[in-house]
Amino acid sequence: MTRPTPSASPSSAADARIAALRHEMAARGVSACIVPSADPHLSEYLPARWQGRQWLSGFTGSVGTLVVTADFAGLWVDSRYWVQAEAQLAGTCVSLMKIAAVGVPGHVDWLAAHLPKGARAAVDGQVLSLGAFQALSSALGPRGVTLDIGQDVLDAVWPGRPGLPEGKVYEHLAPYACVTRAGKLRGVREAMRARQANAHLVSSLDDIAWLFNLRGADVEYNPVFVAHALVTDSAATLFVALGKVDAALQAALRADGVAVRPYAELPAALAAMDDAAVLVDPARVTVGVLAALPPSARRIEAINPSTLAKSRKTDAELAHVRAAMEQDGAALCEFFAWFEAALARGETVTELTVDEVLSAARARKPGFVSLSFGTIAGFNANGAMPHYRATAQSHATIAGDGLLLIDSGAQYVGGTTDITRVVAVGAPTAEQKRDYTLVLKGMVALSRARFPRGVFSPMLDAIARAPIWAGGAEYGHGTGHGVGYFLNVHEGPQVISHRAPAGPHTAMEPGMITSNEPGLYRPGRWGVRIENLVCNRPWQTTELGEFLAFETLTLCPIDTRCIDRALLAADEAAWLDAYHAEVRERLLPHVEGAARDWLVQATEPLERAR
Repeated sequence: MTRPTPSASPSSAADARIAALRHEMAARGVSACIVPSADPHLSEYLPARWQGRQWLSGFTGSVGTLVVTADFAGLWVDSRYWVQAEAQLAGTCVSLMKIAAVGVPGHVDWLAAHLPKGARAAVDGQVLSLGAFQALSSALGPRGVTLDIGQDVLDAVWPGRPGLPEGKVYEHLAPYACVTRAGKLRGVREAMRARQANAHLVSSLDDIAWLFNLRGADVEYNPVFVAHALVTDSAATLFVALGKVDAALQAALRADGVAVRPYAELPAALAAMDDAAVLVDPARVTVGVLAALPPSARRIEAINPSTLAKSRKTDAELAHVRAAMEQDGAALCEFFAWFEAALARGETVTELTVDEVLSAARARKPGFVSLSFGTIAGFNANGAMPHYRATAQSHATIAGDGLLLIDSGAQYVGGTTDITRVVAVGAPTAEQKRDYTLVLKGMVALSRARFPRGVFSPMLDAIARAPIWAGGAEYGHGTGHGVGYFLNVHEGPQVISHRAPAGPHTAMEPGMITSNEPGLYRPGRWGVRIENLVCNRPWQTTELGEFLAFETLTLCPIDTRCIDRALLAADEAAWLDAYHAEVRERLLPHVEGAARDWLVQATEPLERAR
């Protein structure tokens, strides 16, 4: 196995860039510079222009906050990225700051404790959420520290900084676009009226793509495009870079009352909104963007109506998702048939090979657009890092005995997939089987859950964790995230995690698609995570309320070779047999040859399983 090793050139590049930043800070009288992982749309995955934290530090993880002062540089990341960050920061001037570790303050508390009275901290307000701005202001203001949100210091030190993405915007068409653009705009305007708002600013890219039935390729893995939108009670305007929307599409938008204006014109449009009542989602808009609103405008803060609406997939959309799951499951069967045959032939298979072959299998399927995130293929110790990513410089060869974890997914015109499977390589140990079975028990428990409609999603987390807790284990990530419809693979508002705040916006409603992915990780040894996507469906209505159940959408066998049968209860085994029977029935029409043979063998009932 190749281990990550410090590289002289990235280290020197990071140090040189930090030094250039410090020089610029001194020239501007800035004591501290804060570089979050964010863009003006608060996206999870960032266009290249806003990947400043990665450019400065060399850390390639998707989440982290960099703080630079004259004599300190620190990168704050959570436990998912500690191993990766430690390797990538080694030999640089950037210190790893482990979020939630004992004795390690958060970056806001660190700044409050270390900056002297009269100091000035700079952060680009265009990429700073309202919540983050409020937290920084509350902590630094009483200390006599000024928070400057009007400067993009990074712009002055990043030569050749990428501009706005230039990819074309295209229409998501029927039959896959199951609700018209006009219909979605009507729904948003109804929600605006209910909030007594006559204007609505939307900056989140997935909301914009959903609302206007448009898609793009500005953000890797997510079919969205960089834009803002302004909806009033009688008009709608899309602010997007010139040249991205062709004349034919502009005409189609005009027919639905949607105008297209240059991306840079949003501030002027906001500044002209005197006396308007503007609905904004404080979690999905930045303080810098909002700064353009005139003092006379009244701000109404509430979740974006589109966020709630797009989370509740229609029956027509779910029909397309089920079809996409069948294509995705067939691709996985083709991959696993190849994988087991390649190992049996003694071929060299690496984590990179897994990504290449699985991605190619998906790309052959009808309706495939792209992957929905970078494939995670981790063998043994690498599987213990939930957000591990194999690279040409650091990856494992799959040989010997152990567990291979594969977390992958794809974007199809009819849906978004996300699945994790762990498979045996050689002979798994008794301890590995125990861990695997505990995770399977948790996944099955949540799959079988029945719950009141409207229950707050974080409350369901303990159902999946209970069997794992009973085994004396725990995992650090959430159990489930919302999933879009040919949109972002991570979508709100629902999230299944006891660490997430429970509130009305997290209420479970019919049509929501959520991941079900408990895990268990032994650092330096192996990791287990089993993931299906599930959908909230009506179950029954009684005199005591309306209840929902999960429909499992993902179709792919779960490796029975890793199960400790003694730990699996009869009802859990029955659930698994029923799931495998459905997987076999629905995937058989889509596979042939070796993939068909593998599917039949992998879905045998437990008493006959290999």
